[in-house]
Amino acid sequence: MTEKSNLPALSKQVTELVLAGSLGHAEQAFAEAADQFGDLAVVEVLNNIPPQVTALHLAGFDGGKMSLATLLVPAKAWADSLAFFAATWPDDQIEDDPERIAESLFAHIHGVVFSTDDEERRKELLAAASATDHGSTAFAILFSMAPKEILEVAGEIISKGPYLTGQTSSDNDVVPLAILLAQASEDGWDRALFELFPEFRHSADLADAEFSDDPDDEPNFLQRSTKELLYRLRKQVPSTRSAAKPGSRRSLGTGIFS
Repeated sequence: MTEKSNLPALSKQVTELVLAGSLGHAEQAFAEAADQFGDLAVVEVLNNIPPQVTALHLAGFDGGKMSLATLLVPAKAWADSLAFFAATWPDDQIEDDPERIAESLFAHIHGVVFSTDDEERRKELLAAASATDHGSTAFAILFSMAPKEILEVAGEIISKGPYLTGQTSSDNDVVPLAILLAQASEDGWDRALFELFPEFRHSADLADAEFSDDPDDEPNFLQRSTKELLYRLRKQVPSTRSAAKPGSRRSLGTGIFS
């Protein structure tokens, strides 16, 4: 930021506006800072405000609404903010309509990642998010909406590696995101995959896993439901006195794109 002395005041102003529910005014503050000091001012503020505030602000711009914060949020700041998205999910909504919450989470993640045409930024965002336990669970929630397609993608990755085409029997919107995650972070892809399918220990194990064409048939391997994963993510919401930490789950290093 050109005027470093303005950073604390702007960060405080944005935080207070977001907590008061004045997201439009917070965006206006971002816009004025960008006009006066450049986009880096917005980046630095997003690096400095608490992640739960970033989560609240970005959640207000899901579903195609664009914002400077969505376009400029640093990868780590966004990754940390994902830990707080589940904080306001009530039990009755998780019980009665888990798919709706999952779709809202997908709209957010998809909106942030694909708000830019910069392939490197997309991968940076996905790599940072999937490096955390809560990020792995968030991606598993998205994958739980299309488990058959995710298994197809896993099979494609195992057999084709970097020559992956991403074609499956479905045009589900989760598929392009899943492929980009696998290309951005092999470890992040594996961890999200095994969060959804906890019986598997290596991505190659998925090669022989299949879903029946009969939707009434139960899969012959353990798959966490969308509802179960939503509860898992909510349990991972950190205390506001502690920062989100890098993922502690096992790192597999399968070298799928080497």
